[in-house]
Order: sequence, then structure tokens, then C-alpha cells
Amino acid sequence: MFSNLKQALVITRANLFSLPRRLSISLSMVVSIMLVVCVLTGFLAMANGFETALRSAGSSSVAVILGGGTNQESGSDVPPAVIRTLAAMTGDIGVVRTDDGSLFASREIVTTVDFTPDDETNARTLALRGMDQMGPSIRDNITLTEGRDVTPGSREIVVGARMAAELNLDIGRTVRLGPLEWTVVGHFSSNGSALESEIWADLEAVQSAFDRQGQVQSLRVRLIDPTAIRLLQENLSAAVTTAIVVVPEADLYAAQSGRTANLIRMFGWPLALLMAIGAIAGTLNTMMNSVSDRTVEIATIRTLGFSRFAAFVSTWLEAVVLAGAGVALGLLTSRLIFDGWQASTMGVNSARMAFQLTVTADVMVTAGLLGLAVGIIGGTMPALSATRLPLTEALRSNG
Repeated sequence: MFSNLKQALVITRANLFSLPRRLSISLSMVVSIMLVVCVLTGFLAMANGFETALRSAGSSSVAVILGGGTNQESGSDVPPAVIRTLAAMTGDIGVVRTDDGSLFASREIVTTVDFTPDDETNARTLALRGMDQMGPSIRDNITLTEGRDVTPGSREIVVGARMAAELNLDIGRTVRLGPLEWTVVGHFSSNGSALESEIWADLEAVQSAFDRQGQVQSLRVRLIDPTAIRLLQENLSAAVTTAIVVVPEADLYAAQSGRTANLIRMFGWPLALLMAIGAIAGTLNTMMNSVSDRTVEIATIRTLGFSRFAAFVSTWLEAVVLAGAGVALGLLTSRLIFDGWQASTMGVNSARMAFQLTVTADVMVTAGLLGLAVGIIGGTMPALSATRLPLTEALRSNG
């Protein structure tokens, strides 16, 4: 066995040194595998970045109360009676309270608005969120990077840092959102999460501007700790008869991110697999050309006593090495192009959401394995062909 492996390594080295004779067709194989890796990496990085942006927006220490039995803010309507009942509860219900004993909570409503950037002709659909004054402080990792918070009752907005940079929403600028004009008074960051794609305003100002007086789509409360949500659920279930849903904010965003991320993967995988099939055909062509180019060499070493196993392994390893080169180039190119690339798509609440593509280790491993599989599968048949080469005919063909 050791002798066979040694023979295989000797032939493999000779095969690799002879690659300049087949440079163009070998490069075509490397490039085709590189493209397969790039395409799959791009789609997986997009799905990964979208999930990361949404998952990081939610906190397990914040509970979201939704009405109507839905698990999405867009279709929710929390009755005023539920809010009054919750506010009237005394004792420990699992929610943080302020110094005056009131609940650390924020009533909120989300509406979509169209906005046309200065350098574009098509309008973008953005999410305008109205909230109580406690809204920003309830959330984790929110930092006011510029300006100030909105004044209660005024038509002022605070814009996510990512959206502000993309749409040139500088502090002091007046923009039309819906039927009225609003003034940008601040920018906030949330460590790159989906929240940076939102516009925040005073709850009553949004209700008045869009003729939705008294409507509340969600009620966010700060929990004492993540496990306290069970206590809150039990207290609300016992106190109200209206259909309501109480979920951790982290779970709310995770469920919404999973649907879109899976859709992105559903587009990416079939395309990458189709390209992989084409690359396998290219690998077959490249390696069959390699065997044909080295017909006399293979026959000669076989005559000198080299085994069929050595001929198979050497040809197969040549395909794997070329595939490995394609994978390496594909991963390097993908990392340079896609990692940190800004993208946007329709996110939660049917509004545009910006996010960064993220090329993580698991994305690279998955795409790399697909590229190597192309070489492994595509190199098998030519390798078998090398072991079955008729020695006398091969030598005779050389005259």
C-alpha cells in the first residue's frame, strides 16, 4: 500500500509539472469552480447578513405584546383596555418599573411611508415608528450618535445612522413623510441591526398625522430578566379575555428573519447547483484532455510497473488540486467583494431594510465544500479512464 501511495505521489507531481501544456483548459476549470463558489458565497452571505441584522435588533429582555392573536406588528392592534389593565396591575408581574412605580413600557405603531432620495427617481418604502418617550431606552444597544431625541407631540424624527447616511437625512433637514413634513433632529445607532433602517417619532404625532388616533400595534415592556416573560404571560392571561400574544422581542425578529433568509437561500442553492453541474462537465473535459495529453506517459509508467491505483489517484488528485485552486480564488474574491457589502431588501413591516453581507466561516466552508465536490466528482471518471488505458495501443500510437 505504501508503495502504491509513493507511486501515486510521483505521478501526481509529474502531472502538475505538465500543467503548462494544458494551461488554457486547466484555467477554464479553475475559473468555472471559482464562479460556483462566488455565487453560492454571495447568496449565503446575503442570507446570513439579513438574519444577523434582524436577530441583533431583538432582545430577550424585552417582551412585545401584540393584539388580535397575530405574531407580527403589521397586523396587530392592542386594545386600550389591555394597556389599562396591564398598567393597573400591582405586585411582581415580571416587568421593570420606573421610580414612580409605573411600568417601563412603550406603546408603538409602525406605518410605511414613501420617500424619494435626492439622486433617485423612484420612491423607497420606509418604516416610520411612533413610540412613547421610553421607547429608545427600552431597547438594547441604542446610542444617540448625533442631535437629540424628539420632543413629545412634535413632528420631529430620529433616523437610524445607516439610513441617514444612505439617504442624506442630515440633522435639520425637513422631509415629507406621508401628508406632512417632519424635521430630522437626531441620528441613532444600534450596532448595525435592522433598527438602523427605521425612522422614530413621537407616538401621538404619528397617530395624528396618519389618522390613527388611539391605535397601538404593539406594547413593549422591559423584563426583570428573560425568564420573567412566563410570569407576565400568566398575569395577562388571567386578567384579560382579548386574544393577545406575548413574545420575547428576540423571537419576534428571529421568526421574521428566518422566512426571508430561507427565501434567499432557495434562490441561491439551485443556481449554484446548476452552475456546479456545468463545472463538473468542464472538469470532465479538462481531465479527459489531461489523460489524452499524457497517454504515452501513462502507458510508459504502467509498463515500468506502476499500478493502476497510482494512475487513478494521480489523475484524481490533479482534478482535486485544480478544484482547490478554484475554491481558494473563489473564497478570496468573495471575501474581498461581498464581506461588508451594503444591500437592502423588503424587511419587516413591508418596508425597506438595509443590511451588510456577512461572509462567515460557515459560509466559506459550505461554498468551499461544494467547489471541492465539483473536482472530486468530475475527476473520478477521467481517473478511471487512466487506469483502463490499453498499454500496447497507447505505446503504438506514438509510433
